[in-house]
Amino acid sequence: MSFTTEIHPGVCAEPNAASQSFVFNHSMLRVKDPAVALDFYSRVFGMRVLRKLDFSEMQFSLYFLHKPVAGHAPPDDEGERTVWTFSQTGVLELTHNWGTEKDVDFKYHDGNAQPQGFGHICFSVPDLDAAVQWFDDNGVTYVKRPDQGKMKDVAFIKDPDGYWIEIVEPARLKKLGRS
Repeated sequence: MSFTTEIHPGVCAEPNAASQSFVFNHSMLRVKDPAVALDFYSRVFGMRVLRKLDFSEMQFSLYFLHKPVAGHAPPDDEGERTVWTFSQTGVLELTHNWGTEKDVDFKYHDGNAQPQGFGHICFSVPDLDAAVQWFDDNGVTYVKRPDQGKMKDVAFIKDPDGYWIEIVEPARLKKLGRS
């Protein structure tokens, strides 16, 4: 028998077949200035914009970003690429409400200040030390470096809107959460 889930109070041990084909597609972050956020996620993390959707009546735009995967190129046709985008995993949606970039005092809640709510997104990296050097070279702001705090080998950085991004090297986490 292969692993399916850890069992804890509240966990449904046998999900209904109706949800079998559901795929977690994306998480959304609201951004003050899309040019600043797009620069950060495309330059620092190598993400590519799959699709931009404008909703002029409601005055906002959506940018769907994704890490390229060798052998899985998105379609050139915009309609087909939209369908493809919404069938992927690991997509980051950046939502820009028009005009926020012009308001000097405007800021979104990062979820980690009180009252707490949303916490962070996470990127896995093959070499945490190399990633930290890359972040240092690019002037990225840290919440916590891998050698700080009680949880070692995990970094937290901030994006331009102050959202936290956890950085992990999976090979270093084998003993995480064990006594």
